Amino acid sequence: MAISSDTIQVLTPEGVIDRTAANEPYLEAIDALSDDALLDFHRQMSVIRRFDSEASNLQRQGQLALWIPSVGQEAAQVGSAAASREQDHIFPAYREHVVARMRGVDLMRIIEMLRGIDHGGWDPKTNRNFHLYTLVIGSQVLHATGFAMGVGLDGASGTGDLDRDEAVMVYFGDGSTSQGDVSEALVFAASYNTPQVFLLQNNHWAISVPVSTQSVVPLYRRAHGSGIPSVQVDGNDVLAMYAATRMYLDEARSGGGPRFIEALTYRIGAHTTSDDPTKYRDDAEMDYWLARDPIDRFERFIRARGAADAHFASVIEEGNDLAADTRARTMALGTPPITQMFDHVYSDPHPVIDEQRAWLLAYEAAMGGKA
Repeated sequence: MAISSDTIQVLTPEGVIDRTAANEPYLEAIDALSDDALLDFHRQMSVIRRFDSEASNLQRQGQLALWIPSVGQEAAQVGSAAASREQDHIFPAYREHVVARMRGVDLMRIIEMLRGIDHGGWDPKTNRNFHLYTLVIGSQVLHATGFAMGVGLDGASGTGDLDRDEAVMVYFGDGSTSQGDVSEALVFAASYNTPQVFLLQNNHWAISVPVSTQSVVPLYRRAHGSGIPSVQVDGNDVLAMYAATRMYLDEARSGGGPRFIEALTYRIGAHTTSDDPTKYRDDAEMDYWLARDPIDRFERFIRARGAADAHFASVIEEGNDLAADTRARTMALGTPPITQMFDHVYSDPHPVIDEQRAWLLAYEAAMGGKA
């Protein structure tokens, strides 16, 4: 599914802002961005791609059980995350690494989860309301909608104060739209006029199933059936993503009800490191999207605005530093004790759990193993 005339695109693949009448509603927010904010967009996209590459290498070298890359989708994530406000709640799927970083999550929490030594938990309250990764496809959309219903019922939105009113944003992929959870969430969101934005990252492939198999119409039109305003945005255009998400989040938090954004992007790499996309994708499709790479496009834009070489050098250095730190900390993780599986089954001690722990310790000792 290529970019069409229905798609909001502000920054062309050549890195030039397209000041058309269709883009007029989004230009004010973009023009208000400072030079520092623009440079930070580039920094966030570039650094997370370097981290992504290092994590993939660690998996190939046996240090992670799995890695879920986000290469190609950086603009959709950075633009939307930057558009959120401090009080907003973010519900990710499992590929939103840069959103996690921008909201304050230590990326090692994701590494530990995909190494298999942690369940992937962090406290959203101490990580700027960034909620937990969800591997059950589409379930986070229901979680977010229920949370947004609570925000509305608590009177935490709709007061007219943009710096106080809360909104909820949930990320999900094109494959998730074939799950009943997403359809149910749209119904409840519309019925309860929830202050939330559904942010669909359409990267064109649900593992090996193309989006054309899942839907004969653009996915943003699915929201129309529930009466939810929706728009399709060029997900490789970080400026369009920022402006559209900012607008929709503020409309939602102000009492306007739910909104739906389809970010049209592309998964450059594999679905996960257990996948081989060369088995089901052709070179022509890949070439089309590589020519629209979000980082290359934005680099052309900021260079034309006069970004100094020192900025690009510092971005490379920061990315390499993050990669090196991630590798060093991953190699030092070790293996948790086998009895850890019993520690949090119940909040209080339980005789059956104590019996099972004792049995396992005795078994391991008899076999010469270590607990």
